[in-house]
This record gives sequence, C-alpha cells and structure tokens, in this order.
Amino acid sequence: MTMMGKDSPDLLLLAEGRHYDPHRFLGLHNGVIRLWRPGADKIYLEVLGQIVEAVKVDDLGLFEYVPSKTIGPSDYRVYYPSGKLAHDPYSQMPTIGEMDTFFFNKGCHYGLYSVLGANVKNGGTQFAVWAPNATGVALIADFNHWDGRLCPMRSMGGSGIWELFVPDVGQGEKYKFEIRTREGYLRVKSDPFGFFSELRPLTASIVYDINAYPWRDGQWKKRPLNGPMNIYEVHLGSWRWYGKEFPNYREIAVDLAKYCKEMGFTHVELMPIMEHPLDESWGYQVTGFFAVTSRYGTPEDFQFFVDHMHQEGIGVILDWVPAHFPTDDYSLNRFDGTALYEHEDPRKGMHPHWQTAIFNYGRKEVANFLIASALFWLDKMHIDGLRVDAVASLVYLDYGRKAGEWIPNPDGSNFNIEAIEFIKHLNSIVHERFPGALMIAEESSSYSGVTHADGLGFDLKWNMGWMNDTLRYFSRDPIYRKFHQNDLTFSMLYVFSEKFMCVLSHDEVVHGKRSLVDKMPGPDWQKFANVRLLYSYMICHPGKKLIFMGSEVAPWNEWDCKSNIDWHLLQFAFHNGIFQMVRDLNHFYLNHSPLWTADFDWQGYEWIDFSDAQHSVISYLRKAEGKKLAIVHNFTPEFQKEYWVPLKGVKAVQEVFNTDAGQYGGSNQINSEIRIEKDAICIALAPLATQIFEVEFEKIIS
Repeated sequence: MTMMGKDSPDLLLLAEGRHYDPHRFLGLHNGVIRLWRPGADKIYLEVLGQIVEAVKVDDLGLFEYVPSKTIGPSDYRVYYPSGKLAHDPYSQMPTIGEMDTFFFNKGCHYGLYSVLGANVKNGGTQFAVWAPNATGVALIADFNHWDGRLCPMRSMGGSGIWELFVPDVGQGEKYKFEIRTREGYLRVKSDPFGFFSELRPLTASIVYDINAYPWRDGQWKKRPLNGPMNIYEVHLGSWRWYGKEFPNYREIAVDLAKYCKEMGFTHVELMPIMEHPLDESWGYQVTGFFAVTSRYGTPEDFQFFVDHMHQEGIGVILDWVPAHFPTDDYSLNRFDGTALYEHEDPRKGMHPHWQTAIFNYGRKEVANFLIASALFWLDKMHIDGLRVDAVASLVYLDYGRKAGEWIPNPDGSNFNIEAIEFIKHLNSIVHERFPGALMIAEESSSYSGVTHADGLGFDLKWNMGWMNDTLRYFSRDPIYRKFHQNDLTFSMLYVFSEKFMCVLSHDEVVHGKRSLVDKMPGPDWQKFANVRLLYSYMICHPGKKLIFMGSEVAPWNEWDCKSNIDWHLLQFAFHNGIFQMVRDLNHFYLNHSPLWTADFDWQGYEWIDFSDAQHSVISYLRKAEGKKLAIVHNFTPEFQKEYWVPLKGVKAVQEVFNTDAGQYGGSNQINSEIRIEKDAICIALAPLATQIFEVEFEKIIS
C-alpha cells in the first residue's frame, strides 16, 4: 500500500483546490484505488461487487484501497455523500480531444454545445467549462452535497477548458462550477452552456439530454423570402391566462398554433425564451444562452412547442440577444475572476443605458460561444430563424455614449470592427449550415449593407425608420397631416436599399408610449379607424410584416408582462371590428401575391399619386406575376363621394378590401360600382381607410 505524506505536492494541491490534473493522482493507479474525501472518517466502495472499506492514509482526506487482484476502472464504484454509488470519475479518460480545443481556441467549433457544458453520453455526463484564468475548478452538485472539495476538474492544457466525466450521473442532476481565482477567491457559477436551469430565483443548472426528443416535423419546409411573411410577436407568459403563474410550452403550442392559423399568421416570433433572472426584463437580459427558461417547462416541452407549430404550418423565430448580458454574480460576469466574456475597460465592456456587460467580440472563444448559441437553437430546437436584438449597439463603439466615454479606432472611426466581423461570421455560418434559416436584424441606425451579402449578411432588417415616421404621422390630428406628407413618402426613397420588415412591436406599446389606439387623435370612431388604417397601411407597404400580440384587439392599456391580453374587449364593437379586420386582412395578404412577391424589388411598386397632400391621400400599385392591386389610403376623416384616382388604361376594376366596412366598425363606404375614364377611375373615398382594388389594364404598363 502506498502511504502519502502531507508534503506530497499532489495532496497539497488537492487540499488547496488548485490541482490542475487530479486524474493523475486520484483513481486507479498501479493497482491502488486512491480516493479524495476531505472531512470523512470512513468511506466505503464497491469492488467486484463487494462493499469494502478504504483506509484513510492522510488526515487531509486521502483514502486508499488495494484490491486483492488486478482490476480495471469498470470493476469498482464509489459512494458519494448523497449515498449515490457510481463509477469513479478519476478512472476515466478525457472526453475532450485536441481537435475540440484547437477549433474552440480558433473560434470555429460550431458544435461547441456538444463539448462544453453538461452532455449526457456513454452512461454518464461530461462536464466541461471554459475558465482559462482559474487556478482550480470543481464540480458541485446534488450527488456530492455541493462540496467543492470532492470533485476537482481536470485542466485541458492551454485551451482554458476544465473537464470531468462523471459516470452514472444523468438527467435531472443539479450542478454548478466552483471556480478558484488567481487571488484565491471562490466564485460559484452556473453553467454558461447549460441546457436547463432551476426556476428563478434559484440558479443551479440542471443536466438535461436534449437529444432524446422524437421529432415529427420532417415534412416542414422553411418559408422562402419571396413568400408571404406575417409574424405574430408573442410573450409566452402573457398571451393567454391558463390559471397559473406560468403556462407550459405544450399547452401554449396547441392553442397558439390554432390561433395563428385562424388569424392568418405565418410565423410566431417569441420574445426571448432563453433563461433570465428577472421577469420584467422580458428575457432581454439573458443568463442562459443555451437554456430555455424553466418558467414554461423543460427543453423537451419547448421542442414539442416547435414541433407542433411546424406540424401546423407555423414557423418559429426567436429573439436572440448577443449584444450584452446582465452582471448577476452567478452568471457570466467576471466568470473566472477576470473579464472573461466581457471587456475589462468599461468604455467597451459596460452598456451605459442598461448597465449590462458587453461581450468581447474580439476574443475568439467568446465569439465562438455566441455563434454556437445561435447554431444550437437552429440545430437542437429546430427553430426557423433568429431576430438579433440591438444590432446598432453592436456595430458602433459610441452607441449611447458621450464624448470621452468610448475608445475610437486608430483612424478615429466609431465602428466596432470586432463586432462587425463577429456578425459576418455568424450569418455566414448559419446560412452555410442551415439553408433557409432567417437572420433578422433589429438595427435602428442607417448602417449600410445590413442585408447585403458583402455587408453584414442578414436576411431581413426591421424598418425602424418607417415605424417611427408612421407612428409620428398617425399621432397628429388629421387637420395637420397635410403638412407632413413626407412622413408617408420618405420610406420609399430607401425601402429597396435593404430587405426590410415593417414592424409594430412590443417596444411601441410600453414605457409610457401608450397603446396604439391611445396614440391616435380624435373621438373613438376616429381612433379605431386610424388603427385599422395603420395596420392596413403596413400590410400594403413593401416588406415583410410583424405585429405584437394583442394589437388585434386594440387594447387601451399598455402591455404589461404580468397580465394578459385584454381578450374581454372583443365583446365591444370597435374592438371586435379591429379583430375581424386583422384576421381578414391577414388572409387577404396571404392570398394576394402582389403584396409579397416583390417586396425587395422596385418593379413590384409604382406610385399612382403621392402629391395629394391637401387631402392627405396617397395611392400606388403593388404588382407581381401580371397581377396588380391599386391601393388608396385616406388619412383624414373626410368622406369624398367622388375621388378621382389617376390611372390610365384601366379595363376593369373591382374593390376587394375596404377597412371602412361596417363589420370592421367603419361607416361602410363601399364601392360596388366604379366609374372608369380614360385617365382615371372615380371612387367613393372612405374616411380614414385603406381601399384595395384589383385592376386590369388594357395593356401592360411598366
């Protein structure tokens, strides 16, 4: 038997929590089983099916047992403080190879989520964490009574990764990492790559096998960009009341898919469902970039959600937040005692608006972490795309900062070159590995080339300029709108410079901005007519579409994540009219290709008349595949019995949609007959309304 003394370097390193390779010392070596159990007087183990007692060979906590004959690593098991009997982690070979560490340090390990974190495999769980500046890392979990002395992890050399394979531990095990900093402090951290977490305010990660779900969406095809795209933005916790604090992903899936089909939505876009500590952040301060929030169920429950939506023909887009992360001590913030994921200098590492940490995009491992997160949701969760939050804060060094609060580039410019390269890398690898996946930028600046292949490479960009101009215009009393016609026409100067999406999102109905109907001027009938006009104006404008949940009932109150949509308002005529119009308009949109086929091509749009500022009327054609729709918007409450729309060579014309219809709460100024002259058509111009006409021309016009 080998007796160890207190002067053994390995023993001292173990006692101090600083052993970088405990497998070299613990486990089965030269016929001796060596176990580390500080604080224990006696320990037992199972050898060849027999329970035996190990000998304590040092008061620090070292025990040894010498089997009577030669055995292998699989011939014995050890007891943990929880009473769990398992094979010895320290008799296991490394589960991370040199190619894994090489590609990770190069920033291009695209399956990183199958290497780092907690991955169930081969009769146990592989635990691995990146903490390059730590002097020691230990796994703490249920099975070892959260005692950081018992399960030190092995350093995988210069990669900065620490690894431990624990046999016989699997799904449901709660765990964290105990990290010893260079200064000797202990930091207890949740797993950055964890697939599941405890329900807040608890913060432990939970082992979960995300490969077990039996997917049934094999027939699902991602919708192409030249098709209709009408997105319903949803906060899962407040869409509908289910009689409890949080509904489950599964029950929401069934109801939401049915609702989207009935209402004519092609996709849902979920406000962040990645794990986050504060409900009121709506998920935009993420602590688990690979974990669905446990508020609504398990990863498998969420996989069912996506699977069911696909089987019902509805795409799923997730909000994804790579721009910043919260500074909660259990999460990424100063993960190994240093600014690991973030910049050390607050001029680069702290967001002045949100008081959150900003990722260090120039560090290859950090960029790899984020790219792997995006790929994880596409791969393991089958989602159809990501809406990338706050892209402007990524691409500009001075975003939200005053002079002296940011560090210019050597040439004095304000572009965050490292973040821009990260975004390009992200989009290129997503499109390479998941053709048809949508990458959507919430980008609020005039940065050029957001959706260009030689630019940032996104598929779509939120048209924030259109949204701001439009809402500002609609907030004005109609009597003054004639002085602001430019707010309606300006977007057409740039709308084909990028691939845009028109959005009326949650951001426009919170924080004192008021609900959409409450923004509108005039008496109630005008407010609701304005809302109908707003939605229909968006549907007819070039670009894909998104509205926030609840918009279809026109609530008076701002959205509150702690309450539900005011569905009871549908008993009232004006609200019910909005609801019916949104449903009918959505289906009209889906069934009329001129409204979506050429969204990104000027040949699909032609002005009829944008100069009638005196009456606050604009008219234009949407065109595709030989079909033409003439669209007329009246932005005043004035009804005109005869309004001439300058259209030459019209052979036949028919009104096919009118937001002023009686069933929608309007005055029912419908055009049953339309006069056609050589150079114009004469219509009854409904008040505060959109009127859509199918037009057949004598000859093709360009």
